[in-house]
Amino acid sequence: MRWISRRRLLQLVDEDLVRRAIAQAELRTSGEIRVSVSTFFWGSVERTARQAFERLGMTATRERNGVLLFVVPSRRRFAVLGDVGIHQKVGDELWRKVSAEVSGHFREGDFTGGLVRAIELVGEELGRHFPRGPEDVNELSDELDFGKHPPEP
Repeated sequence: MRWISRRRLLQLVDEDLVRRAIAQAELRTSGEIRVSVSTFFWGSVERTARQAFERLGMTATRERNGVLLFVVPSRRRFAVLGDVGIHQKVGDELWRKVSAEVSGHFREGDFTGGLVRAIELVGEELGRHFPRGPEDVNELSDELDFGKHPPEP
């Protein structure tokens, strides 16, 4: 599959269910979770995920505790990126755990189930390390990003 339309992406990912999972997870943390769903491209998923991380302003959170789940359904690939604040607390172990947990969902084509499970796992860790305070505000949108992700040069 070389190209996938936005309509097809919306069929593969239940946007409302994922957005509700993000909102639910963020009720217990000051951390921020974003999901970016990409069309097909050649090149490094991880490099393109880092570009999306920057483009979405993930480094702008007060405690540097944003986490991006970057999904490329047409390639059945994904990346999990955490900003420095959360990464210092959990290291690569959380990202490996999330990847292992959701890989089966993605292999089966269950992108929504995989994303919801990833959000739950990330939300638990964010809540443990960055509990929500009374002054907490939602610093980043909970909307899924279906932006164009240009191939790497």
